[in-house]
Amino acid sequence: MTVTGIITALIVGLIIGALGRLVVPGKQNIPIWLTMVIGVVAALLGTVLARAVGVDRTAGVDWTELLFQVVLAALGVALVVGIGGRRGVSRR
Repeated sequence: MTVTGIITALIVGLIIGALGRLVVPGKQNIPIWLTMVIGVVAALLGTVLARAVGVDRTAGVDWTELLFQVVLAALGVALVVGIGGRRGVSRR
């Protein structure tokens, strides 16, 4: 993977992670680096899922693939926030 590919993956991950955070209601107390990691993983899994379903090759913007990625990012953010919230409650 080239440096340009890595930088592009990080930028896309940040955007997908931020969109995932916007979809999840409430305030999420997670750092930006974790949002980026969730976004990169969601972008990769969303692309794999879109290919498996057969909706990855469309003319123009792949809206279905983007939807898969954002939904997976939202689920990832909600999962991380839920795990972090439970951990915070058990400490008290």
